[in-house]
Amino acid sequence: MTKRFDFIVVGGGSSGCIVASKLAERGHSVLLLEAGDRAEENPETLRADGYKEAFINDRLMHERFTIEQAACGGRRLFAGTGRGIGGSGAINAMVYTRGAREDFDAWGEGWRWDDVRPDFEELESKLRPNRREETSFTRACIQSAEEQGLREKADLNDGDLTNVLGHEWMNYEGDKRRNAYVAFIQDSPPRSLTIETGARATSIGLEDADDGAHRAVSISYEKNGETQTVFANKEIVLAAGALATPALLLASGIGPASELRTLGRPYLVNIPGVGRNLHDHPNVTLFFLANHAIDCSYPQLYGFGRMKPGKGPSDSCFVFYPARSSFREGLMRMLPAMVLPERTYFEGRAVRLMRGAISTAFKAGTVRRFVDKMWGIVVILGKPVSRGTVRLGPISGGDTARIDPAYLSHPDDLETMVTGVRHARKIAASAALHELGSLEVVPGTFGRGKGETRTLSELRTDRTDIERFLRKNLMTTYHFAGTCKMGDDNLAVVDRNLRVRGIRGLRVADASAIPETPVAAMNAPSMLVGLRGAKHILEDHPSPDR
Repeated sequence: MTKRFDFIVVGGGSSGCIVASKLAERGHSVLLLEAGDRAEENPETLRADGYKEAFINDRLMHERFTIEQAACGGRRLFAGTGRGIGGSGAINAMVYTRGAREDFDAWGEGWRWDDVRPDFEELESKLRPNRREETSFTRACIQSAEEQGLREKADLNDGDLTNVLGHEWMNYEGDKRRNAYVAFIQDSPPRSLTIETGARATSIGLEDADDGAHRAVSISYEKNGETQTVFANKEIVLAAGALATPALLLASGIGPASELRTLGRPYLVNIPGVGRNLHDHPNVTLFFLANHAIDCSYPQLYGFGRMKPGKGPSDSCFVFYPARSSFREGLMRMLPAMVLPERTYFEGRAVRLMRGAISTAFKAGTVRRFVDKMWGIVVILGKPVSRGTVRLGPISGGDTARIDPAYLSHPDDLETMVTGVRHARKIAASAALHELGSLEVVPGTFGRGKGETRTLSELRTDRTDIERFLRKNLMTTYHFAGTCKMGDDNLAVVDRNLRVRGIRGLRVADASAIPETPVAAMNAPSMLVGLRGAKHILEDHPSPDR
């Protein structure tokens, strides 16, 4: 393979595919490095209904765990992200939501709602998202949510997400998934784009510029047990995601100088904000049992509400989930991660046994019929206040990241989620869903202690029981962001053109750069960062030098 390219893009996910495609379309030679497989090697990533299979394909996920979360009973939570061309956008439930106007206004100059709206429209012209047809289940959910103060909206992408719900836009067309890879590369592959899969980037090579600054010139990566190095004539773009991008910077000696020195790691460029400002959308799910099978096969209904006191934009999300859509696969993926010690989990044998047992159980008609009648409300903290970190350990420990989302470390987050659980229960108890059937299965009577005489109603509304349920069952929504934040303050890692401060020829164009996560799902905003990153690069390098 050629060892020198105009641009090197690290990470073939939702943002990386767009960056690489847009640069190569202009005739620049571009190398896209991806640790996982080509999409065609895992064809379920290209089907609209393949997300269930993709979610339990271990080749398609970077399997990671957080460090112990003090506010979650000391649990180490699963923190996997998509692996392979297409990234998380190849295995997710295809939700395409831009976010709220207020979300982008908080990003600052050049990134406010009116600034980014044309870019979203450009994305959508390629992605061609669609919405699923209404069913009796989604109609009952809408009617019950309206009883509790939400209002139905036809379009959730107009910037107004204050106390609304509706059928979400999704990245599919017919029976095909249309993610960033499909829309920007597979549809019309750019000739000057080279894709190297199975390539795990390990370090960024820097050299001194004439004025004493640093310039990024190369990427070293491992493939098939060998280390290779490739060089960039113009720029290197990091798009490996909010967990892997800061880890790569830190492993390259780019980050908080004092922290790197303490760990005995080489220090080259002091950028204090690398790996800081990590946040995510944590969630819990309440499950209910209907009187008959649910007539819905996708989680296609999205609600947004404000749970904090006072008026203002929405801070919480509610996903109405038909268990028949992916409950089996969710158990196969998440149950081993929740109950097995981490070492046992990664050995693999116990995971295979558990998955086999789950698969066998679901072959029983009674289990299938039960699950077909089960539905849930996923309560998601859409605007977390808590902030965590991505760090590396001592150099003897390798480059494995220590992920600390610091879930519920700020008391406001716990209060918001307690209120969200109560609100979800009110929706479930409202007329239309009550008629459909809303017998609570989880948490149900959670919290009942020996000798307690409280009624079920009291248990369901008791704050102590809800808090205990949250701490024991909280999990990620896979919306990690913010670890190389864009901005002007002391913790900003990139400027508003996504250039890494203090290093020439290096940008970050993924969810790492998002300073404050939108209230909604992260896939569309991540693609937005990739598209705008490519445009900023092309402003500096409009055409290849030939």
